[in-house]
Amino acid sequence: MLNINLKQLEVFVTVAQLQSFTLAAGQLYLTQSTVSTHVRMLEEHLGGELFMRSNKRKLQLTTLGQLVLPRAEEILNNCHQLEQIVRPAQDTDLLHLAASTVPSRCLIPLLMSEFSQKMPHCRYQLQHADSQQVHQLLRNHSLRLGLVGSRLLEVTASTRSMLAVLVFLPFVCSMVITNDVSLITFVPFGIAVLKIAGQEKLVVPMAVLQTAAANLGSMFTPMGNPQNLYLYGKSGMGFLELCGILFPYVLASGLAILLLIVIRKPEPVKSMSIDVQMGSTKMLALCFAGFAICLLGIFKLLPPILIAAVIAAFLLAFDRELLLSVDYSLLGTFLAFFIFIGNVSGIESFQAFLSAALAGREVLVSVLASQVISNVPAALLLSGFTSQWESLLIGCNLGGLGTLIASMASLISYKLIAQEYPEQKGTYFFWFTVCNVGLLALLLALYFLLEILF
Repeated sequence: MLNINLKQLEVFVTVAQLQSFTLAAGQLYLTQSTVSTHVRMLEEHLGGELFMRSNKRKLQLTTLGQLVLPRAEEILNNCHQLEQIVRPAQDTDLLHLAASTVPSRCLIPLLMSEFSQKMPHCRYQLQHADSQQVHQLLRNHSLRLGLVGSRLLEVTASTRSMLAVLVFLPFVCSMVITNDVSLITFVPFGIAVLKIAGQEKLVVPMAVLQTAAANLGSMFTPMGNPQNLYLYGKSGMGFLELCGILFPYVLASGLAILLLIVIRKPEPVKSMSIDVQMGSTKMLALCFAGFAICLLGIFKLLPPILIAAVIAAFLLAFDRELLLSVDYSLLGTFLAFFIFIGNVSGIESFQAFLSAALAGREVLVSVLASQVISNVPAALLLSGFTSQWESLLIGCNLGGLGTLIASMASLISYKLIAQEYPEQKGTYFFWFTVCNVGLLALLLALYFLLEILF
């Protein structure tokens, strides 16, 4: 039996017409992974690839895809005609609704899936519009229901103010939710904003500054990044003590990033609204509860093993999809670094060399080590050979600047840009290096100045 369904054909035709999995996902109100799955299943049924996978922005049909497309379009057209013939009088019972960008992509698919299950005989027609258009359609009684989100960037009058918002979101949020999570969250969000604003030419500078901002903002707190959390626990220093040590560098880096944004020539941005949907209140409350439990561990009120067990059990029971979506290759890279460090630190000649090299030069050595093995493994390695925790803390945080692997969080942004804009990988790498080396030089100069003054 041929296991081809109409949804697979609809997804294939939409991807072929738009020449993009991302655009097709937006038009069909599906996730990109769901679109990819439908196409892959159709290819498996037909016994060949329908699209040529390459680094080009626009997808191209294979010979098989060119053969299938007109027939798939014909089948879908026949189905539409059949629907119009057998149900001509049901248009009056159609539920007309409209939604703005984020609700239409994130909320509507969930709501209407449940609606269709409970009301299988009801039909709905969804119109995509911005927030102002949805309000106008409701006032004109053209809709039964309209969904809009919160207007986050409506006040941005120029590219300068837009960049400031997009860059300082990860700078501030990384202090609480870590640099990794900030980049996973705000780099895709920034790309979406620039697409809506028609400013995709700013993708590279935005992502470069977001990455630097997340790494530098995360310096300020113990939970901001892994090396802070590790050194905070190993050294026994207090929460405010750690914040005080790194405050001058966080302040200086924030001012430097702001200057990089200000010196860029601003361009006017058309009036727009970026919709933000909070999602499930219950799930949001559970996430906050999990975060609060993690904070109890940071303040040493609960043992970390107990916290890890509770979080793992919850995810296994209620959100296994989240566990499946984890980038285990990145975790594997970390694990490989840790194994390497454990092996190297056991070599006696290396121990003697490192002890001698560190004496009085903890900041410089940790910065240099971070450029090669990343700052988290550097903190783990060097902490066994010195008790100068303040210097090690400063060096491993400043060492997150420089090369692409100096902070493993930086690889998150690079991977996102490489996936969405493969032709700009080289440009991104160049400007990332220029920006990071410049900021590293600035903060090292500040360190030496503070050493002279105090």
